Amino acid sequence: MKLIALYAKPDDIEAFNTAYFDTHVPLIEKVPGLQSMHVSKHVRTLTKGKAPFMIVEMRFTDKDSLVDALNSKEMAAAGENLDSFTKGRYTLMMAE
Repeated sequence: MKLIALYAKPDDIEAFNTAYFDTHVPLIEKVPGLQSMHVSKHVRTLTKGKAPFMIVEMRFTDKDSLVDALNSKEMAAAGENLDSFTKGRYTLMMAE
């Protein structure tokens, strides 16, 4: 099971990268049940439409472990941190 985060292009890419990789990622790495995390940055759009700036896939064993992670204090802290620098500029999805 995956938790996928789609991020809109930030106004200040350097500030976003610093906040994301130096502060947010260490918080996400503490989330219980997280098996892996993969970050992909947008390089080129091949079709018309607005593409995300960055896509992050976080893998969990199954739906129950993902739901437990979403309800954890570690995820709450990560969410508060994320909102501190990019509130309203991301979408979270569960995927199989």
